Amino acid sequence: MDFTTLTINVLKALSLFGSYGIGIILLTILVRAAMWPLGVSQQRSMRTMQLLQPKMKAIQERYKSDPQKMQQKMMEFYKEHKFNPMAGCFPLLIQMPIFILLYSSLMSPQFIQMAGDSHFLFINRLDATLKTSAGVSHDGTLGVGKYDTFMSGKTAKVYLKGIDEPVEKVKIEKPNKSVEVQGELKPGENVDLKISLDNLNMKFSELDKIEKAEIDVMDVQSKESELINFERKGDLLVASVPTKEVKTSFHYDVMLLIALFAITMIFSQKAMMAMNKNSNQDPAQAAMQKSMNTFMPIMLTFTFVIIPIPAGVLLYLIASNCFQVAQTVIINKQLELEDAKKAEKIDDDVVENAKPVQDKN
Repeated sequence: MDFTTLTINVLKALSLFGSYGIGIILLTILVRAAMWPLGVSQQRSMRTMQLLQPKMKAIQERYKSDPQKMQQKMMEFYKEHKFNPMAGCFPLLIQMPIFILLYSSLMSPQFIQMAGDSHFLFINRLDATLKTSAGVSHDGTLGVGKYDTFMSGKTAKVYLKGIDEPVEKVKIEKPNKSVEVQGELKPGENVDLKISLDNLNMKFSELDKIEKAEIDVMDVQSKESELINFERKGDLLVASVPTKEVKTSFHYDVMLLIALFAITMIFSQKAMMAMNKNSNQDPAQAAMQKSMNTFMPIMLTFTFVIIPIPAGVLLYLIASNCFQVAQTVIINKQLELEDAKKAEKIDDDVVENAKPVQDKN
């Protein structure tokens, strides 16, 4: 079982009342809850960095003419205070593979065939991107645009020479790259597709006996899927499939999701800024941080308008941002209590040491 299939099975298990939207939100909560200790470590590291900032700046000023010496002193300073400047990056690095895995899963033919048309709240389809071309699957005709690309399913039904029964579920290597278009794709005319025999995970002796194969082919842009009969021609499986032109539609529900992502990210950034407002942060660094917090939501929102992101992935990101806001507030309160206890202990120690020593005699 590959990771995509595993992810889809997890979503299916978490989908209460048959809602994959609920499954995505529950998956988000489980992932973020599992990373809670890393979140505590991240915010504690940021807090420590703010406290150490004046001393770090002093080292930088003192050795600014000798970068190598400055680097050495900074490393010694980090070691002395048991501080890792990269600790705050670990949660982000861990989340990236999860984001990529969820993205590939929701864009996969498996999910589209199983739950691509699932709706949740105001979301019409969890696999829909901002702009898509709608096609009708399994009607014998591919709805295409001029620049569309294709991918195969993960398995094929293969017919061998001299054997009556077909070989079921033959694995296809690299389904995202297995289907190629021969010549120019012209909507309304037949499109010639080819798949190399080398993409079929079979023994060499079996490859030589292949006569034909039935393979699911999906238009990556329209998400339309058709079961196509490929015939053997040399070292290729080829098929000529009728097509019709489809028009691109704009999904306002996905646009609303992108807007919600931007809003929740702004709130997340504000929660982080609130944590820093009482710190002795360098004014230049504070200004740069504020600029970054303003620029990042704008940049990511613009990116999601340009790059096709499925509605389900945006739902994951929105739920993650909401969780981040709550986590930041809760952990910040926890760290403030820890600091208060430390300060109280220091005050008690000072008072205790200030007491006169009584003469036992």
